[in-house]
Amino acid sequence: MYRSLPTKVDGSGSEGSAFARARRKSRMLTFVGLGLYDERSITVEGREAIADADRVFAEFYTSKLAGATVEELSAYHGVDIEVRDRQGVERDPEPILETAAAGDAVFLTAGDTMISTTHVDLRLRADGRGIETHIVHGTTAGSAAASLTGLQNYRFGKATTLPFPYAHGGDGVPGSVLDTVEANRDRGLHTLVYLDIKVGTGPTGPDPDHEEYMTAEYAAELLAEELDALGVAVARAGSPNPVVAADRLSALAERSFGEPLHLLVIPGDLHVIERDALSRLAGAPTAVLPDPV
Repeated sequence: MYRSLPTKVDGSGSEGSAFARARRKSRMLTFVGLGLYDERSITVEGREAIADADRVFAEFYTSKLAGATVEELSAYHGVDIEVRDRQGVERDPEPILETAAAGDAVFLTAGDTMISTTHVDLRLRADGRGIETHIVHGTTAGSAAASLTGLQNYRFGKATTLPFPYAHGGDGVPGSVLDTVEANRDRGLHTLVYLDIKVGTGPTGPDPDHEEYMTAEYAAELLAEELDALGVAVARAGSPNPVVAADRLSALAERSFGEPLHLLVIPGDLHVIERDALSRLAGAPTAVLPDPV
């Protein structure tokens, strides 16, 4: 027989806040994933963590909220958000760690947290100083891609990132990206292709004013030169009106998918439900869809 636990209510009448505060001790660094699109994509637990923090830091060079500015995010939560660039997180994390060592610091990222190795490194640095860490998860681009396309989550293989040609010092698509796609296709698995983001670094090197987001149509054009397979473009996942479109990569390259952020999926073998989903939910022409397995 199950026994219900008593509900805890803090002094403001908000249920759950007492539990959230109990988890956060002095000397705490809390990593909060903001979700995928705007200031409302965050979880309730994430909002409580921000409200309880002594200082709130963020980085938006690995990803960003396409539907909200930093100013809108700060206004929504009623706090000052200190945005750190790559160097400010990877080479000079002292303000973050010192705040956590003395009290309660929160570190914000778009999507889910801990997806990037730079976030894991920061967590390890905190742990090395005896600072408690806590993670508040947000929606991931990977889970959104599976949900929006109708492709089954467990049928995705290894993901890959497609960089801008200038970022890897060559032309076209790196061999490692093609190898990942082909290895997944050989096993009948789908490939999630993250598209490059360049903030603070441009074709000529460091540039604080540079901000560039690879589009699905540009990614499809690059990949079609090597592998003109079925692809699925996903634009603005998490927004009120995301776009999902399936076709051959060469056909997707002729379209425009609007504002960032974008993803691209290269499907492997299709279950009959997945095939129907790409046809009805992503507008895939019947002629480009393989027979279901």
